Amino acid sequence: MSDWLGPFDLAATLTCGQCFRWREGEDGSFSGVAFGRTLTVSEESAGQAAEDPLWRSYFDLDLDYGAIRRELSALSPELETAASFAPGIRILRQDPWEALCSFILSQNNNIPRIMGIVDRLCENFGEPLPEGGFSFPEPERLAGLSVEDLAPLRCGFRARYVLDAARRVAGGELPLDEVAVLPLPEAREALQTIDGVGPKVAECALLYGMHRLDAFPLDVWMRRAMQTLFPGKSPDFFGPFAGIAQQYVFHYSRLHPELFE
Repeated sequence: MSDWLGPFDLAATLTCGQCFRWREGEDGSFSGVAFGRTLTVSEESAGQAAEDPLWRSYFDLDLDYGAIRRELSALSPELETAASFAPGIRILRQDPWEALCSFILSQNNNIPRIMGIVDRLCENFGEPLPEGGFSFPEPERLAGLSVEDLAPLRCGFRARYVLDAARRVAGGELPLDEVAVLPLPEAREALQTIDGVGPKVAECALLYGMHRLDAFPLDVWMRRAMQTLFPGKSPDFFGPFAGIAQQYVFHYSRLHPELFE
């Protein structure tokens, strides 16, 4: 029996598009890196991983997602259906810089290619870890680099955006720990001072990197889902847990393309 609140679906959580450093093995386990630590974990071994405070926090196991899902499901039958499809999805508590940088690299990209670019970023500029793999490079490591230095990443136009973000964060112009606690409109505005960061990337950085559960990323899938399932509704409809609602709807919609035919 698990010792965390509400359901936890490891696979859905790690493959729903909120993170890019986990790989699924043939046995169904996942291997990845976060906060300079490596982990191989499966549904069966999640309880053991949860004994480590770092992973317990990372997988957000002390928030009662069951209660939140019930609260969200009461808002509409459509949201209840989406939330019931993958009730064990959780919003990871990722490093703010890693999430910001990763979602800058995600622009106009697909998940396999994003994962490749992030891997190359870590291999070229991260630190090797004792248990294998590489850490995510700190902004200070990237701030002094040039677009040419990032050529091995094959990330195209995104390179200069990553460098601008690294320089602003490393130089203290954009302290992410302070941004994380700003009122949401001010936090969005602060992140969008970075070259190439628009509303969607800012919202992803807030939700996935700063655990602002009131943030609500809107991409093509989500705009279509909102128009189809929640016509006339804005993200405010979903309340303080809008980000969790977004993840339920995004995952459900992505795996049910027939909704939009």
